[in-house]
Amino acid sequence: MARHFLGLYLLIVMTLAVVSWGQDRLLQIYSKPDAAENRPVAAVMSVLADRLHEAPPESWRSLISGVAGRTGIDVELFATNEIAGADTLQKLARGENAYMRSSQGDSWVLKRIDGDHVLALRSHEPSTSRGPLDWAITILFYALIALVLMIWIWPLTRDLRTLEKAAAQFGNRNWHFAAPIKQHSQIYPLAQTFRKMAARIDGLIASHQDMSNAVSHEIKTPLSRMQFEIELAHNATSIEELRGSLSNIKTDIDAIDGLVKATLGYAILERADLKLNLSENNFTALIPAIVESVQSGIRSGVTIESAVQPDARKVVCDIHLFESVLRNLLYNAGRYANSRVKVTFAINEGLNELRVEDDGPGIPEAQRSRVFQSFVQLSPAAGKKVGYGLGLAIVKRAVEWHGGSVRIAESALGGAQVCAQWPVAPPSTR
Repeated sequence: MARHFLGLYLLIVMTLAVVSWGQDRLLQIYSKPDAAENRPVAAVMSVLADRLHEAPPESWRSLISGVAGRTGIDVELFATNEIAGADTLQKLARGENAYMRSSQGDSWVLKRIDGDHVLALRSHEPSTSRGPLDWAITILFYALIALVLMIWIWPLTRDLRTLEKAAAQFGNRNWHFAAPIKQHSQIYPLAQTFRKMAARIDGLIASHQDMSNAVSHEIKTPLSRMQFEIELAHNATSIEELRGSLSNIKTDIDAIDGLVKATLGYAILERADLKLNLSENNFTALIPAIVESVQSGIRSGVTIESAVQPDARKVVCDIHLFESVLRNLLYNAGRYANSRVKVTFAINEGLNELRVEDDGPGIPEAQRSRVFQSFVQLSPAAGKKVGYGLGLAIVKRAVEWHGGSVRIAESALGGAQVCAQWPVAPPSTR
């Protein structure tokens, strides 16, 4: 980074110096000498021409020499054939003043006296070329300007170098993004984006590790039972014993199949390229239909109530994900509820709000954020392990894809209340 800084600094200095030099050269090339544009000089030429016209031609040179000696004006008399340049000769023929400039910096004003003589007044301009001191002062001046620019740029290069080191460390599998970029820095928004990206990657890695550990653990038990049942089937002495072993093997296969489906469903929500299939849906009919479907699948003695805002007929969401969210919440509440589960949906201040609550034991406050992690289960309902700990994790990711959030609170029924909120107009992609 220091090499780039020095290169940029030298580039600015050299550019400003070249621009200054080019400007001086253009002024020298395209500007006319002051003597040639000076009206008093033209008047002097006219007066001298009149004086010469009053005197005989053989005395012109002595007259001009006398004027030059008395006034210090560098004036001479040339023969017309000594003047070159068609444009100059045409101006002289028309009686106009002609202007010439030599490579040594001399400026000439020419005026025709007669067909054979031309009066010339010369003025010598001082050299405009710069000496070593002038160049040194110019370079110092522009170097100071460049220094001011670089003082402004230096914090940016410093923060970029810090961000580069932090990104390199993160890329070396040090899953901790440490870039102390201050809030007033020009690249602070970029650093924040990197932090969010690093946190997302860290979360994905942790999630995949949890998924691998949980899947291997969950599959191990049914596989062991299947091996045991296969041995029993080999040693079966009757058709009934063989059928019993095969039935148990099928149960374990169904358990593994359920685990795989749940894991794949959660993995899809973890993908970065997921696209939402948004559409308008009539929640006044959809939610009661889902409630009725879930009611038949939960244990007896638990009743599910639903209350939907009457005008919720054009709710924008991905219907497939929403149905998964509501079913997971209802099944989860049905496992822990004593007798009641309540579902409410309303639209408040530009947010769709879905609440599912029960009259069960509730969720301790210290565990409320943990239950949204994948493969995390609290104390099993009725002392029996049910599910794989992915239900609330799927709910959280699905709602986040809609640009919303999920939180857990205490329910007025005495148990837990899960509240999912997302914007009325959710983003099509996250």
